[in-house]
Amino acid sequence: MNLLQKSSYYYELPERLIAQTPLEKRDTSRLFVLHKDKENFEHKHFSDIESYLKEGDCLVINDTRVIPARIFGKSEKHSGEVETVLLKRVEKAKSELWDCLTRPGKKTKLSEKIIYPHGLTGTVTDILEGGIRRIKFEFNGIFLEILEKIGTMPLPPYITQKLTDSERYQTVYAKYNGSAAAPTAGLHFTPELLQRLPQKGVYTARVLLHVGLGTFRPVKEDDLSNHKMHSEYIKITTENANIINRCKQKGGRIFSVGTTSTRVLESVADENGVIHPFEGETDIFIYPGYKFKVVDALITNFHLPESTLIMLVSAFAGYEKTLAAYKEAVQKEYRFFSFGDAMLII
Repeated sequence: MNLLQKSSYYYELPERLIAQTPLEKRDTSRLFVLHKDKENFEHKHFSDIESYLKEGDCLVINDTRVIPARIFGKSEKHSGEVETVLLKRVEKAKSELWDCLTRPGKKTKLSEKIIYPHGLTGTVTDILEGGIRRIKFEFNGIFLEILEKIGTMPLPPYITQKLTDSERYQTVYAKYNGSAAAPTAGLHFTPELLQRLPQKGVYTARVLLHVGLGTFRPVKEDDLSNHKMHSEYIKITTENANIINRCKQKGGRIFSVGTTSTRVLESVADENGVIHPFEGETDIFIYPGYKFKVVDALITNFHLPESTLIMLVSAFAGYEKTLAAYKEAVQKEYRFFSFGDAMLII
């Protein structure tokens, strides 16, 4: 099996297993437990996750918050609607400069002006690789407040049902606005579960990755070594770096919540696995062959076939074991993708 070939990460998934809505209670989702050193899988519920965490361990969460990044406007020159999804803030000044996806592309040519509701306008200043439009937004007032009025949550295309409560596409610890998609592994946590962990002597550290195109862009190259990730904004403070480093020094394990937290940790660690404070960009692409420096356990969801996310999971758990786990999850009818069930790899 060629682990650098995209098709190696394909699996069959019945459409009925794609979760369309979140469960009523976050931690009642199922939990598929994959032990890296054991053959058998365990089948639990997410509320059981705390039984796998021990005193001295550290849970690392990504506290990004999804913005209502999907907005609709009209081209100044053409009739018909223009859909815009804000992916990544490039600059914040008097106006806001963002990298965006637009549809249809023929209505968003260079220098094209788009008129949105509530006095918001956007001008295409550049067309980047992959058809991404760099748009300069101009407005009166506060940009995010305008988005809250005119925008909607940019749910993935495989979710066809309307989301009645937008907070269900946010983690309970979401804090900093900037993501175009949720870090979905964190959607399973409840405030009550998080409050119980310190009582067990489990630490919590926060990192930040604003989810953009790098996380969910499809792999188009057949050879993984030719795939380039779009960069995404990340940050880890001195305080949180120290929490993680102390945990490692004392023999505790690092439980990373999601592929986004994992990519932050592996981006900011040195060769000895020491975390350093950092604010900037990462375009790290993790696939089999990668040697993890920090993460000991991974909490994640079930990911799309041939995605960079299933490749990261395969790097962490082992390729054969990952594909065997996905096959069993399909057989046992786990719920897949953003609103689906969880997996613990330990």
